[in-house]
Amino acid sequence: MKKSRRRTIKKHHGPKKHKKQTKRVKHFTAVKSVKVPWRPFEAKDLLSLKEVYAQDLSMVFKLAEKIKKNPQSFYGKLKGRSLALLFQKPSIRTRVSFQVGMAQLGGHSVYMDPQEEPLGERESIKDVARVLSRYCDAVVTRTYHHSDTTELAGYATIPVINGLSDLYHPCQTLADLFTIRERFGGLEKMNIAYIGDGNNVLNSLLFGASKVGANLAIATPRGYEPSEEIMRDIKLIAKESGSKITLSNNPFTAIKNAHAIYTDVWVSMGQEKQREQRVRDFQPFQVNGAIIGKAPKDSVIMHCLPAHRGEEVTDEVIEHPRSVIFDQVENRLHTQKALLVILLTRKKKK
Repeated sequence: MKKSRRRTIKKHHGPKKHKKQTKRVKHFTAVKSVKVPWRPFEAKDLLSLKEVYAQDLSMVFKLAEKIKKNPQSFYGKLKGRSLALLFQKPSIRTRVSFQVGMAQLGGHSVYMDPQEEPLGERESIKDVARVLSRYCDAVVTRTYHHSDTTELAGYATIPVINGLSDLYHPCQTLADLFTIRERFGGLEKMNIAYIGDGNNVLNSLLFGASKVGANLAIATPRGYEPSEEIMRDIKLIAKESGSKITLSNNPFTAIKNAHAIYTDVWVSMGQEKQREQRVRDFQPFQVNGAIIGKAPKDSVIMHCLPAHRGEEVTDEVIEHPRSVIFDQVENRLHTQKALLVILLTRKKKK
C-alpha cells in the first residue's frame, strides 16, 4: 500500500517544465534598479525650474559668484558662439542682460524683433527652430504662451532658454535666489514672503525655493493663488527638501520671520482688460510702509521689475535702504552668464 501511494503521488506532480518557469519568474523579480548618477543640466533646455535639480542650481550660483568677482577671467569663454533672442514681448532686463552677457563672454547675439519675426505666423515654429539650430548655438525666448516655447525646444537641436512665458520666468528666479544667497550667505531655511499675484514669477519661485530648501510664505487675494497642479508638484518637492510652503490671504501673516519680502505687478502684459478689477482686488496687498514696519528689521525688499510705483509697491519701499531690487537686476547678468557657460560648454551625450 505504501509503495503504491508513493507512485501515485509521483504521477500527479506537475511537469518539469512548470518548475523551470517558476525559477525564471523568481529570477526576474529579483533584479534591482540601478541608480543613475547626476549629470549637470540633464535636459537640453532651461524651460522651467521644474526640470532641474538642486545641484544644477547650486552649480549656477557658484559659477555666477566667480564670474561676478572676476569677470575678466571669463572673457572669451564663449568666443565664436552665437545666441538668438526670439522675443514676442518687449524687454529691457532680459534683452540687455543676455546681449551684454554674451558679448562679455566673447560671443555674439542676434535680436529678432517681434514685428519682423512674429513667432508662428510668417513661419511655423518648428521651421524657425530648425533654421536657428543651423545658425546659432542657443536661443532665448520671450513668449506669451509657454506652449510656443516648449514646441520650439522640441524641434530645436540647440539649447532653448525660457526668458519669460505666461507660465514661468526661470531666469528671474535664478537671479532672485542668488541675491538672497549673496545677502544672507545661503538659501536653506531662508524665509521668503511673496505678496501678490500667483503668476509666472511666483511659479518659478515656488520651484526654485522648494528645490534649494528655502521656505516660501505666499499671500494672494482669493482666486489668484497658484494652480492646484503646480502646488501638487511643489508639495512633493518640498517634502523631499524640507522646504516649508504656506499659502494665505493675509500679507501680514506671510511676512512673519521673513528674510525677504517679494512682490510683482498686479497687471501683467496681456491682462490689460482686467486692470480695474485686479487693482481693486489687490489693493490690500500693496507692499508699503505699514508692511515694512511690521517685517523683521533685517528683511530685504525684492521686486523683479518693471514696477508700477504706487500700485503693488510704494516709492518709499523701492527706495528703502533695505531694498535689493537693483541687486536683483545686476544679478540677472551674472547668473545668465553662468547659465550660458554651463549650457554651451558641457559635454554632449554620446
